[in-house]
Amino acid sequence: FMKNKLGISKNVFVLGLVSFFNDVASEMIYPLVPIFLTSVLGAPVAVVGLVEGIAESTASVLKVVSGWLSDKWRKRKIFVVAGYSFSTISKILLSLAYSWPFVLFARFIDRFGKGTRTSARDALIAESSENSARGRSFGFHRALDTLGAVVGPLIALLAIHFLDNNFRLIFFLAFIPACIGVLLLIIFVKEKRKEENLFPALNFSWRNLDSSFKIFLLISFVFALGNSSDAFLILRAQNLGLSVVLVILAYVLFNFTYAIFSMPAGIISDKIGPKKVLLTGFLLFSFIYLFFGLTNISLFLWFLFPFYGIYMAITEGVGKAYISNLVPQEKAGTAFGIYQTTIGLCTFFASLIAGLLWTYIGVSAPFIFGSVMAVISALLFVILEKKIKLAKI
Repeated sequence: FMKNKLGISKNVFVLGLVSFFNDVASEMIYPLVPIFLTSVLGAPVAVVGLVEGIAESTASVLKVVSGWLSDKWRKRKIFVVAGYSFSTISKILLSLAYSWPFVLFARFIDRFGKGTRTSARDALIAESSENSARGRSFGFHRALDTLGAVVGPLIALLAIHFLDNNFRLIFFLAFIPACIGVLLLIIFVKEKRKEENLFPALNFSWRNLDSSFKIFLLISFVFALGNSSDAFLILRAQNLGLSVVLVILAYVLFNFTYAIFSMPAGIISDKIGPKKVLLTGFLLFSFIYLFFGLTNISLFLWFLFPFYGIYMAITEGVGKAYISNLVPQEKAGTAFGIYQTTIGLCTFFASLIAGLLWTYIGVSAPFIFGSVMAVISALLFVILEKKIKLAKI
């Protein structure tokens, strides 16, 4: 592995850039799609939920399939290229949408791309990093990915202002950064040739998975049931009286702290071990959600959103680095797929639960529920962590 000054390999560096450009494109669009659906195409709000729900569920299920296939064929890059290409094409499709089913189709193609690439890309990052630098590598990747989520919405704010709400033109412009990302990926990312299956054919079964990975999956499952979509944090900010522009700025601030803290968090986890870092993350989440639920003062949001960014930084990349150390490399794609799918489907249910709690019990209820689930998963982590062993590499 060619190391550069950041202590990461060239592949990881380029994959970070690819994610940055792709995320600039996605996040230029993401905050605008609900507005486009409701105010331009006149779709009912329920349709927005349907579109996002179907889009996210698709991505989740695909992550297992593509991860398992990339383990079986011992190829990663082809899945990553295909995935980013689908997402790039979806930007063009969105700019051609004149009815909401077509928007659903475009979002579906975008998430289809995400589902295709994610597990293989994470496995490729793990393969392109030494064991002692996994946290650093995943942290770097998350940082650049999230930086895209800072730049994207800001471009969207400017574009709305200067292009006079011409949504279709903005969607078309998003095609450009996405395209740059795909080209960088094709030209600069090199995959080591692996022998055709050196390992016995991988059977996709629960029994074959390492017990340490299963324990971590259970803890993550409990946690994820309380961790509803970030859309609820955005709704809560509106509910406390922030204007649309301020809400987008709060979202940008959250992504900014997330980006800044991702790599340091990864480096720390390489030094002191990911368990301590993840446990801190669970507890931090619990406090943040509790305050989101109990506060009546919108000023607090400007502290809560950045702290939420720090929570994301110390759990996202670190969690992936942790998993890459729990399973042997030839099973990495499958493990990432199962983890991502579990979390994805949980987010779907968590958001369903949160919506019901918000509507029938009160605005604070979903956040207090999330806080309690986080404490339970932290306790489980402390009790069960003695059973978790790192994979023999």
